[in-house]
Amino acid sequence: MVSLTTVGHDVSIEQVLETLEQDGAIIIENAMSSDLLAQANAELHPFVASGRTGTDEFGGYRTKRIGALVARSPACRQLALDPLINQICAAFLKPFCDGYQLHFTQAVSIGPEEKGQMLHRDRGVWGGYISRKIETQLSTIWAANDFTHANGATRVVPGSHKWAADRQAQPHEVASAQMKAGSVLVYTGSVIHGGGANETAANRIGILLHYAPNWLRQEENQYLSCPPDIARTLSPELRALIGYTKGGYVLGFFSAPTGPDEQGPELAPPERLFGAAHNPI
Repeated sequence: MVSLTTVGHDVSIEQVLETLEQDGAIIIENAMSSDLLAQANAELHPFVASGRTGTDEFGGYRTKRIGALVARSPACRQLALDPLINQICAAFLKPFCDGYQLHFTQAVSIGPEEKGQMLHRDRGVWGGYISRKIETQLSTIWAANDFTHANGATRVVPGSHKWAADRQAQPHEVASAQMKAGSVLVYTGSVIHGGGANETAANRIGILLHYAPNWLRQEENQYLSCPPDIARTLSPELRALIGYTKGGYVLGFFSAPTGPDEQGPELAPPERLFGAAHNPI
């Protein structure tokens, strides 16, 4: 069976980019402090415990998926802004955009007796309308507990980001992203992957935070998952990351729906919602 490259948190950006180019995925160990790991698990536990399992094979009949992590978990806000991940993301996506955004957040709990998820590419959410020459995202899965082959560690097909779109992976080409709690799997939007089967009696929990170019529509609607009243409490950096900023000269402006005799913002950048001094377009 093939395996994924595993490195320490002191890895260089250059080594990560080289491995992503070669394999489409890499595991970074000890990427989260023990205190932050404990905080994330404590904050997510009530939502996971009360969440509902999926209703189809792709989502998993014994898998729970919890979104809106920026609104729900201060620990996940820290993970979203992780300096190393953001440096990797900026360098990896630079050829395809002039900025990036948080595209998707989800805590995934794979329960006992869950079957392996269908192998897929995340770029499929936009259909086949984007050239394969453009990489659509950089994704992370943070291990909230140990990922093992037995409990459903994410399966990844190294090198498949370079394959023809219709090529299917053979069993010997699939790697298991086994890693200790606090580690993170980093992978591209074009590499084939999928959740593993859980043959144990305990849940396998991962925290998914995916990033995409700022000109693409986000998979998770951050403006509904984290509306302005919550976004107001966040740092300007995190607000910008989830989309409360313009993605270019005219991408993402807003106008307040006031009456003709009222004076409201017209063609304003999202920062105006929070009192930032920005000029209209």
